[in-house]
Amino acid sequence: MMEPSMRQAGDLSCAPSIDAQQALARAEALCQQRGARLTDLRRRVLEIIWSSATPLGAYTILDVLRDDGRQGAPPTVYRALDFLLAQGLIHRLASLNVFTGCRRPGSHHSGQFLICRDCGRVSELSNPAIDELLRAETDARGFEVLAQIVEILGRCPDCLEEPTRHD
Repeated sequence: MMEPSMRQAGDLSCAPSIDAQQALARAEALCQQRGARLTDLRRRVLEIIWSSATPLGAYTILDVLRDDGRQGAPPTVYRALDFLLAQGLIHRLASLNVFTGCRRPGSHHSGQFLICRDCGRVSELSNPAIDELLRAETDARGFEVLAQIVEILGRCPDCLEEPTRHD
C-alpha cells in the first residue's frame, strides 16, 4: 500500500476525533511533567502527524518540513520520531513503516490498530481483554514480550460502502 496523502484529521470516520491542538497540548503537559524537552522541531513533527488523517512515513514528514522552509535531513526527522515514540506520543506501524499519533498518551497501553487497506486510515483500539489474552499466551510459553503492537488490515466503514478497489 502506498503512503496516503495528508487529509484533515476531522475527516476520520473510524477513529475518535482528536485534533492536532489537543494532541499538542497533551504532549506539552506530559513532557513538562517528565522533564523532557519538546523542542520546536519535535513539536512540529508531532503537529504534522496529528494534522494527517492517515499515518505518515518519515520522508513525507521531511517533505512537509522542507515545505515549511526548514533545513533537514532524514536523521533529524528520525531523532524527532524516536523522541516522540519514547515519550509515548506516537506509534509506529511496523507493517507500513509509518507513524500515527497516540490517542492515549501518558497511559501505559499496547498498540492495537485497525488499518484500512483502501484509504489508509487507522483507528487505535485499547482493549484490555486482548492484552490479557496475549499476555497469558506468551507467559504460558515463557516468552518475554518487549513490545506489543497488533495491526489488523481490513476495510473501514466508509470504504465498505464503496465498491472494492482491489477486487
